[in-house]
Amino acid sequence: MIILDANYILRFLLKDNDEMYEIAKECIKNNDCIIENEVLAEVVFVLLKVYKVKKIDIKKSLISFISFENIVISNKDDIINSLEVFSGKNLDFVDSILCVKSKKYEIKTFDKKLNKCIKNYKSK
Repeated sequence: MIILDANYILRFLLKDNDEMYEIAKECIKNNDCIIENEVLAEVVFVLLKVYKVKKIDIKKSLISFISFENIVISNKDDIINSLEVFSGKNLDFVDSILCVKSKKYEIKTFDKKLNKCIKNYKSK
């Protein structure tokens, strides 16, 4: 198993450096790869803030990517649901994860936007 860093995932998704893209593609294609949730959060942040990728496009590309059979990520269903929340709400990705986790756990926060999302999400 290989743990992927954010820059490896970014080169694969963005294809902005041919040499690095090919290296990342071969590695990802031929190995079981672990993606830590913290790394995924960094990927989302960089795509959104540095590369100005739209939330809906981030959601689509990351759901497609983490759905590869050889990609291992903890709580994959929660992460996919978090990407859905993230793309449709005025929340950052980490708050979207907390919103999704509110179905299983009590979340304590002073963040008004997050509390509103939790209230709406739990009532679904």
